[in-house]
Amino acid sequence: MNRLLKLLDAPANLLVWLALLAGSMMMLHVTIDVAARALLNYPIAGTNEVVSAYYMVAAAFLPWAWIARSNGHISVELFTRKAPPLVNEWLDILVKVLTILYVGVFTWQTGARAIDQIRAGEVWQIPGGFLPIWPSRCLLPLAGGLMVLYLLVRVASDIARTVRR
Repeated sequence: MNRLLKLLDAPANLLVWLALLAGSMMMLHVTIDVAARALLNYPIAGTNEVVSAYYMVAAAFLPWAWIARSNGHISVELFTRKAPPLVNEWLDILVKVLTILYVGVFTWQTGARAIDQIRAGEVWQIPGGFLPIWPSRCLLPLAGGLMVLYLLVRVASDIARTVRR
């Protein structure tokens, strides 16, 4: 299992670095747009569209597998704090399985939508032309699919470790 997890580390790390790059590019793009608008009265055409269709999507969704790897999801232990460790381990496995189901459906649906939008050649109209949006539709199923793969391996590893005890 550890070998599979290590194999998935490289794409998870790549996606988190791409998300960080997208966040940095978003800040730079918006800063230049604001400066150009304020100082030159000449905003950059399509800034809002590029930010919302590409940068925000990448920054929000690409780190999912990395978050799953580092167990960085939000968790509240209000009711489970005093439960026996074995109960908490099985509850953690259950939560991962439910997450796999939810993200699996999310990945399936966003993948189907991405295929439809690629076929349609989806674009958004911006001042001075059109911005192709369909490439950004692929980010959601990519991020969700990698997260599902990572969680599947983690669940198998967790079950094996818990059963051994």
